[in-house]
Amino acid sequence: MPLPRLLPLTIAVLGLTACATKAPESAVAMNQIQVIGTHNSYHAGIAPNEAVLWKETHPEQYAALDYRHQPLAAQLSAGVRQVELDIFADSKGGLYAHPAGPGLVAKAGLPADPPFAPHHVMDKPGFKVLHMEDVDYRSTCQPFTACLADIRAWSQAHPGHVPIFILIETKEEALTLPFPTVTPEALTPGSLDALDREILSVFKADEIVTPDAVRGDAVTLNAAIRMRGWPSLEVARGKVVFLLDQKRVTARYLEGHPGLKGRVAFTNAQPGDADAAFIEMNDGPGDAITALVRQGYLVRTRSDADTKEARANDTRRRDMALGSGAQIISTDYPASEPAGSGFAVSLPGGVAARCNPVTAGDGCGMGPLDR
Repeated sequence: MPLPRLLPLTIAVLGLTACATKAPESAVAMNQIQVIGTHNSYHAGIAPNEAVLWKETHPEQYAALDYRHQPLAAQLSAGVRQVELDIFADSKGGLYAHPAGPGLVAKAGLPADPPFAPHHVMDKPGFKVLHMEDVDYRSTCQPFTACLADIRAWSQAHPGHVPIFILIETKEEALTLPFPTVTPEALTPGSLDALDREILSVFKADEIVTPDAVRGDAVTLNAAIRMRGWPSLEVARGKVVFLLDQKRVTARYLEGHPGLKGRVAFTNAQPGDADAAFIEMNDGPGDAITALVRQGYLVRTRSDADTKEARANDTRRRDMALGSGAQIISTDYPASEPAGSGFAVSLPGGVAARCNPVTAGDGCGMGPLDR
C-alpha cells in the first residue's frame, strides 16, 4: 500500500488504540470501582514474649490476633486502597504510655520485648492508634497524625491513585481482664471536633472528598448519592475519603453538624437517614450488599475475620465479597501479605482497583483505573 494511503489508516488505528486505553473518567463515578483494604492496617502484631503468655493462657484469642501488616506506605505501594486506623482519645497525653504487657512479661521472668512506640510519643496529647489497650497495642505508626502523614506523603508521591479510603474506628470501651487495665477516655462531641482538627492538620481540605462536596446543593447527603450520585473518579483521583466505623458515635458526630454539614468524615449510617452515604456490612449477605450498592451507597465488607478463613484457606466469604459489588473489601491478608495457608485477597489481575462488578457502566474498563 502506498505511504500516502497508509498514513491516514495508521493515524486512525493509533487514535482508536489511544481511546481504548484511557477510560473516560468523567463517566465513571468514584463508587463504581472496587478496591482491597486492610483490617487494622496499623497492626504490628503482639511482641514475642507477650505472645508466649497469650498463647499459653488464651490460645484462641491469640490466634485471632496473630496477624501483622507492613507499614502503611508499603501497603499502598502494594495496591491496598483502604486503610483502617483504630483510635483512642488521649486529650492530656500519657493515658496509653504504660500498657500492662511489659509488666506481665517481667512478672513471668521473660526477657523484655522491644519498646512499642517512639520515645515519649505516647506522652503527648492527641489520638493514639492501637487495637486493644494494655493487650494489643503495637502499631507501625504513632500517633494518629503520624499515620495520616505517612498516607499523605505516599499520596503526594503518587497523585494518580484512585481515592484512598481511610476507615477510622473510634474506641472507648474498657476491657475486663484479670489484671488492671486503663480506662479509655470517653468520646464527646468535643473529642470528635478534635478528631476533625487533627485530620485537617495533616490533609488540606481540597485533598479530601468530604460530605459537603458530595452533597453539593442537594437537600441531604442521602438524596445526593441516591439521585445525583457520587463525584467522578476524575474529581476524586489523588484524594482521600474518611469513613467512621462505629455507629454509636454517629449522634455525637452529628451534634452541631446536621446531615454532616461541615464534617470531614462520612458516618456508618442507616440506609435512608439524612447522613447515609456509607454503610458497613462486614458479614454480608452478598445480595443485601448488592441491593445497597445499586441504590448508590458506598459499602465496606470483610472477606475474612479473626484469621478463621485464613487458617482454613476457606475462600467462600472472600468470593462472596468480591462478587457482591461492595466497593471496599477488607482483609487481614492482602496479596502482598498472604497467610501461611496460602489464603490471600486480591482483585483479578492483581490490580489496585477494578470496575465495580455490579454498578460499573460502559465507560469503565477501558484502561487501568489506578495510576
